[in-house]
Amino acid sequence: MKFKKIFSVFTICFFVCSVLVAAGLRFGMTGAVKQKVKDLDKKVIVKKAAASADTTAPTVSSTIAANAATGVAVNANITATFSEVMEHETITTATFTLMKGTTVVSGAVTYMGTTATLDPTSNLVSSTTYTATISIGAKDLASNALAAAYTWTFTTVAVAAPSVPGAGTGRGGLGVGPSPVDLGTAGNYVILSKSGISTVPTSAITGDIGVSPIDRTAITGFSETMDASNIFSTALQVTGNIYAADYAVPTPANMTTAVSDMETAYTNAAGRAADFTEVGAGNIGGMTLPPGTYKWGTSLIIPTDVTLSGGPNDVWIFEIAGDITMASAKNVTLAGGALPKNIFWQTFGFVSLGTTSHFEGVILSKTEIAMKTGATINGRLLSQTAVTLDQNAVTKPAP
Repeated sequence: MKFKKIFSVFTICFFVCSVLVAAGLRFGMTGAVKQKVKDLDKKVIVKKAAASADTTAPTVSSTIAANAATGVAVNANITATFSEVMEHETITTATFTLMKGTTVVSGAVTYMGTTATLDPTSNLVSSTTYTATISIGAKDLASNALAAAYTWTFTTVAVAAPSVPGAGTGRGGLGVGPSPVDLGTAGNYVILSKSGISTVPTSAITGDIGVSPIDRTAITGFSETMDASNIFSTALQVTGNIYAADYAVPTPANMTTAVSDMETAYTNAAGRAADFTEVGAGNIGGMTLPPGTYKWGTSLIIPTDVTLSGGPNDVWIFEIAGDITMASAKNVTLAGGALPKNIFWQTFGFVSLGTTSHFEGVILSKTEIAMKTGATINGRLLSQTAVTLDQNAVTKPAP
C-alpha cells in the first residue's frame, strides 16, 4: 500500500513537470519566432523606407570602350559601370545592346557589382564603328530607371596587311603559302559556267570555254560555228574550242565531270584554314599581300591597285563570304615571280570587275561573274551560274 502511494506521487510529479517543460518550451519558442518576425518586419520596413526615399535616377559613370574610342580590339568585351548598384534582373540583352549599323551584335550580358559586361558571340569586324546602348529598362534597387538611354560609339582597330607569308610550302613543297586548289578537269577551261556565257563583241578569249548543264543556246554573242564532229564549236573571239552539254559524245559526260570538279574545287577552297582574317575590313586597296590563306566574313572591295608579291611556287587563297567588287581602271599586280595559276579567289557572291580593270588568278564563284567593258584577266572564270563579258580579254594562265 505504501508502495502504491509513492508510485502515485511520482507519477503526478512527472506529469506536472512534463506539462510545465512543454509549456515553457512552447512559450519560449513562440516568443523567439515572434521576435524573429518582428526583426524581419523591421528590416522590410527599413528597406521600404530607404527605397521610398531614393528617387534619384542611376547613371552610367564610365564605359569600356570609351565613347568615340578608336583602335578597339576586335575581341574586346564591352562594359558599362553604373553610379550605384543596379537590379541585376534588369541588366539583360534587352537593355544592354550593341549594334553594327542596323544589325544587332549577338552576345551574352552579365552583371557584377556595379558593372555590366557584354561579351560578343564572335569577334567584331575590324575598322568598323559600333554603337552600344543602355536603355531605360535598366533600374536600380529602388526601381529608378535611367533618366534617358545612354549611348556611346567606338571604332575597332584596322587589320593591316600581313608582313609575312602564311603557313604551308606552296606548290609542290617548293614555295610558301597553302597548297594549290585542285581544279580537276575544270582546269581545262578558261571559262566554265552552269547557266551561260555571253559577250558583247568583240572579246578575246584564249583557252576553251564550256557550259553545262545548260545547252548551246546559253552561249550568246560569239557567232560560233559547229565542227563537223559536233563535239565542239569555234568562234573568232575564242582561241580554243567551245563546248556545251548538248554537243555530241563525249562532250556531255566531259562537261558534267568538269562542272562537278569546279564545285569540288570551290568547296575545297572555302574550307581552307585561314592564316589571315578580315584584312582591311574587306578593303585591300593599296595593299601588298604575301602568300597565304585569307578569309573575310564580308564582301571584298578593291578600290585601288593591289599587289600580290611572292615567288613562282607560292600560293594565295582568298575566301570571301560576299561579293568581289573591283573599281574601274584598277589592277591586281603580281610581283616577285608570282603566277596567276597559283592564285584562287573563292567567293560566295557576285563578282564585278570594273571597266578597264585588270585581274589575276582563278575565280571560283558561287554566283555570277561580270566583266565590265574593257576589263582583262589572266586566269580563269569558273562560275556556278553565269559569266557575262563586254569586250574583254580573258587569258588562261601559263601551265
